[in-house]
Amino acid sequence: MAAKLKKGDKVVVLAGKDKGKQGEITQVMPKENKAIVDGINIAIRHTRQSQTAQGGRLPKAMPIDLSNLALLDSNGKATRVGFRFEDGKKVRFAKTTGEAI
Repeated sequence: MAAKLKKGDKVVVLAGKDKGKQGEITQVMPKENKAIVDGINIAIRHTRQSQTAQGGRLPKAMPIDLSNLALLDSNGKATRVGFRFEDGKKVRFAKTTGEAI
């Protein structure tokens, strides 16, 4: 099945503590049905100091479920994603505006 959300997409969070926040997808994990969005779902990770890296409390973006994300259309609103064929190629399109992504 084709992915509705891909790396680099601008998304908005629909549910959870970061509801309403916007960000860009940096990594998608299709087997776990999750994605990592920069600046969203931040957790503090305590790391030990090593020879190369300073230790301490480091913020880290944690995975968020794909069902809690929606793509942003050209108007800046959340939209669902559909698929259609244009010139023999399968393309994604925004359901709200109908334009290809």
